[in-house]
Amino acid sequence: MSTPDAELLFHEALNFILYKMNKTAIFWTVAVIITLSSAIYQRYTGPTHPKRVTVTLDDEESWTFRLIRSHDTDRDFFVTLNDAPASVEGEVVYRRYPTDDEWTRVRLEREGKDLFAQLPVMPAAGKLEYYLVLESNEERIKPVDAESVIIRFKDPVPAGFLVPHIIFMFVAMLLSNLTGLMALFNDKRFRRYSIYTLVFLIAGGMILGPIIQKYAFGDLWTGFPLGGDLTDNKTLVSVIAWIGAIAANRKKERRWTVILAAVILLIVYFIPHSMMGSELDYETGEVITG
Repeated sequence: MSTPDAELLFHEALNFILYKMNKTAIFWTVAVIITLSSAIYQRYTGPTHPKRVTVTLDDEESWTFRLIRSHDTDRDFFVTLNDAPASVEGEVVYRRYPTDDEWTRVRLEREGKDLFAQLPVMPAAGKLEYYLVLESNEERIKPVDAESVIIRFKDPVPAGFLVPHIIFMFVAMLLSNLTGLMALFNDKRFRRYSIYTLVFLIAGGMILGPIIQKYAFGDLWTGFPLGGDLTDNKTLVSVIAWIGAIAANRKKERRWTVILAAVILLIVYFIPHSMMGSELDYETGEVITG
């Protein structure tokens, strides 16, 4: 049997199985699984997600806490170590990032089971670098992950813009995966769902995204050609890919273009959010990207 005949037989058999098992339900299920997996991965790998730190004490007791890496400029910033063992004390050491400032040390205070230290709030896009020096029964203890933490400050974003942005981007990703599966298995609805995908992608990424950027850091757009913001640039690439896919299928089916656009958006989602984003240059007072 020739290779084309074998491929045709494989697709016919697969399509028959999918039809018997309710093809649409399977498409939606797989699309949801892919979308949730990529969203969780992006959430937990981004540079603004709280850093999980584990400390092992002298008695082999394990203690875990989180250090935040993003904070709004309209409220005080506290480094808080929750559920700290009674024997633990120490200090937070910090400086502006990226600078050669002298390190400043702040003693951790105790309130109930928690240790905390207040650090200064920086302007929007400003960053602080900080690390912990901890002791237990006057013996130095070292966290398992002892690297310093970089926290970026941002102006508050109204929930009326932030929540729809998150929803629209999630739906765009879900529809992209669904449409890619439809194109892969030659479901004729892929053309219509391509348009749905682009609508949500533009609404969430190209309309609400810049509005959120403006609220948080003062600029509507910091991607190409104005800057090197990775979030803006990867959104732009995704939109261009889907516009190209829709245009390519206007008069003739070119399913591979839709599959390619879906793969591009999936890859984009696996790039951690907020990487190479806005950063305040303390020397010039300008916000830079890239």
